Amino acid sequence: MQIRPTSNIQTSAVNLQTQNKTQSTTNTNSVPVDQVEISAEAQLMSTQATGTDIRADRVADIRAQIAEGQYDTAEKMDIAMSRMFDEIA
Repeated sequence: MQIRPTSNIQTSAVNLQTQNKTQSTTNTNSVPVDQVEISAEAQLMSTQATGTDIRADRVADIRAQIAEGQYDTAEKMDIAMSRMFDEIA
């Protein structure tokens, strides 16, 4: 392996400015603070999330099948492949 120098690389100096430590400790009140306010409507919507398409009973059933090693079967893989090819074609 050979390492050859490149001639197109240009470097420039970077100057970092440091703050005066006494100034930064005395001006703690002037530091901007991010703030988020959630409206009452948004809070209501988050508590009424009943319109989701997630079926907890079905999810629990599939998780149990995965834990028992019964979820991935050849038949299910064939069905999935068939559906995938139908979408491609």
